[in-house]
Order: sequence, then structure tokens, then C-alpha cells
Amino acid sequence: MNKQQIQACGDALFKAMTSRTTLRPLTETYTDISIDDAYHISLRMLEQRLAAGERVIGKKIGVTSKAVQNMLNVHQPDFGYLTDKMAYSQGEEMPISQLLMQPKAEGEIAFILKKNLMGPGITNADVLAATECVMPCFEVVDSRIENWQIKIQDTVADNASCGLFVLGDSAVDPRKVDLATCGMVVEKNGSIISTGAGAAALGSPVNCVAWLANTLGAFGIGLKAGEVILSGSLVPLEPVVAGDYMRVSIGGMGSASVRFV
Repeated sequence: MNKQQIQACGDALFKAMTSRTTLRPLTETYTDISIDDAYHISLRMLEQRLAAGERVIGKKIGVTSKAVQNMLNVHQPDFGYLTDKMAYSQGEEMPISQLLMQPKAEGEIAFILKKNLMGPGITNADVLAATECVMPCFEVVDSRIENWQIKIQDTVADNASCGLFVLGDSAVDPRKVDLATCGMVVEKNGSIISTGAGAAALGSPVNCVAWLANTLGAFGIGLKAGEVILSGSLVPLEPVVAGDYMRVSIGGMGSASVRFV
């Protein structure tokens, strides 16, 4: 793809997000689109968000678990940028009916960094040493692509299908919980709908953050102290609508809950 096509795709995705309309898959329109092209499209979309007054507060890893990979038919991880406009607090209502189009909620573990991480060569020990705390989290993903008909290039271009997220109200030292074996229980409207464990995300959420640091390092981008890093879903994606209430509990880490309006 040439520069003009990349900019046009990024602008179209930003317009789709702000107008709450969907696009046909980019991979249908541009059959030769590469993953590298897609990341440049996502950066153009991010430029538009920043120009509109948002600021980057972190990054996310997507499509890390087999459950999510199989649901989306996308079989490798990706990454996107988190902005302040995406963040909601525990107990705060999340207005998905006003902001999103095709929302799906997923339970995750969020890492809050106290030191920079710059790949390549980042190890799991480096990740743990750079992490201030971990927290339960709901990420509510959304797609600007019609009916979630995405290939890896579509979701990468669409900022890894970022939507909104909410962090729990407890922060835990990552060295005081086994992040590979910790169990997750997700409830929707009072009923348990899924369970998972840390190992569902590339063997451990720590592996996910190391992967992200090393992958971004190849683009000259680092993870920064103070940033929120969403490490990927441990359970299947769950469609949500206004009126739903969800809670995720993680062994040794507490819980996060969100009510959708």
C-alpha cells in the first residue's frame, strides 16, 4: 500500500469510530495489505485521536488466548494503544450504547509499570521487575469492521479492536501471585459464564507483556513507566448490551465490575 492509501484507511477507521458506522473489511478492499501496512494504518488512526485531544496512557495485547483466536479466526497476537478516553473506573457506568457498535467484554490482567521496558531482549524477569502492580480488568473490545469479519490485518489496522476498559479497585504485587495458575471467574448478570487461568494467554500474562515489549521494540517503541498494559483475555469474548452487569474475579487479585448503559 502507498502512503495515501494508508492515510485514507486510517482516516476512514477514525471516522467510523466517531460516527459509529462500520466498514467493509480492509482486506477485501486491499487484498495485498500486509501486517506492516496495517500497523501504519493504526498509527494514522491514533494520530487522529491525539489530534482530537486524547492522550496515550498505555498499550494492549490482543488475541492471545486460543478461545479468542478461535472465535475471531485470528491466530496470532496483535497490539494497540490505550488512550485516556477509553478508561473507566470501578463502579462507573460504561456508556457502550453511546460509544461502541459491536462490544464484547473480556476478562484480563492489567499491568501498571513503574519502569520503562524497551525491547528487544526483554525477559519475564525484566517484566516483573518493571511492574508496579497487577489488577483485574475488563476490556470491552469493539470493531469498526462490519460484523467482526476480520483477518489479522483488519484488527491490527483498527488499533487491535480497542474499545473501552475498566480496572478493578485492588492492586497486587505481581511477585505475590502466580500469574500462570491464577484462576479467573467471569459473571454476567449474576451467573457464571466462563472461567480461565493465567496460562490461557500465551502460557502466562507475563509472556504476553514480554512479547509486546519485544515486538514494539522492533518498531522503536517502548513501554513506559506509568503506562497501563492490558495483557490479553483469559476467557472467551462475551457480547454485551446496555443493562448488562459483569464481574471478573481473579484468585489472589480481587475483582473488577462494570455496568453497561
